[in-house]
Amino acid sequence: MTKFILYTRTSTADQSNGIVAQRNSANRFLKDDDIIIKEYTEKESGRKTDRIELAQAINDCLKNGYTLLIARLDRLSRNAKFTLELMESKVDFVCADMPNANNLTIGIMALLAQSEAERISSNTKKALAVLKSKGVKLGTNNLTIEGGLKGGRIRKEQAQRVNHQATKIILRLRKEGMTFKAIADELNTDGYTTSNGYNFMEQTVSRLYKRTIKKVA
Repeated sequence: MTKFILYTRTSTADQSNGIVAQRNSANRFLKDDDIIIKEYTEKESGRKTDRIELAQAINDCLKNGYTLLIARLDRLSRNAKFTLELMESKVDFVCADMPNANNLTIGIMALLAQSEAERISSNTKKALAVLKSKGVKLGTNNLTIEGGLKGGRIRKEQAQRVNHQATKIILRLRKEGMTFKAIADELNTDGYTTSNGYNFMEQTVSRLYKRTIKKVA
């Protein structure tokens, strides 16, 4: 039996569906005799490293010999240096979406996560520079323009990433014998939405499944 401390994180206080999805993912990861002793939930940006709840979770694990459980690596941190330092702290931790990953794998994934965040920031700055070269005044409206550019890119990339994750879940659950209706309910319960922001329907799941199978074939 392994005793876990579950760490969940959301960037804003109103993203309760994200927390529910992380809890469901963690529970699916558990073996029959595993147990979650306590859950620590953080509500702030992944780029920050001064997170009180995570620090308490780590301390709890080190003090009692528990294992830190995170639903997804990107919920831990988008700062590679912080993740690597956590690995060096000797606390045992595991990601539910990468249960067989070792420290090297997690380190590489952390670097990729930070690279993605830096790429988005770099693209936003380049877009602002182009606007400035065309004579667009970026003074008091800078935040509005930057927010629009960054928000649009982030929404598009998030939609693509979520759609990819949902597709993997559909394939796995279908392989386990679940109906398209049951899979749609599972995705909606976990807080997933379609690329257009709607709940999954039986027809949507069926269409996505058949399209993916056709590509693989």
